[in-house]
Amino acid sequence: MTPEEMDAIVMAFPGVEKGMSYGSPAYKVNGKFFTRLRRDDRSMVLMDVSFDEREMLMEAEPKTFHFTAHYKDYPCVLARIETLHPGSFRNFLERRWRKIAPKKLVKEWDAGGAPAA
Repeated sequence: MTPEEMDAIVMAFPGVEKGMSYGSPAYKVNGKFFTRLRRDDRSMVLMDVSFDEREMLMEAEPKTFHFTAHYKDYPCVLARIETLHPGSFRNFLERRWRKIAPKKLVKEWDAGGAPAA
């Protein structure tokens, strides 16, 4: 994915607010951290990934998934955007979005309706 494709996928989720963190795009939903692009290695920070799942992902796709010492104690994984599959990216984001989005937005999403602004 390109940074533009990555941004379009993230911004497609209702309620996403774009900002900056450490000089790179960062995103929040409902005032809570959603994801961000790490400038250092062009990787997305994907939250709510268990330690077991992270290990499995890194073993299965080491060119895509990794983590740094900073993230070792957090349930998350880093994913390089150049090799991250857009569908997988959407799935990781939806999992996080469902956890932090207002319940009303989640209900509207599930009903297939247009979410309230």
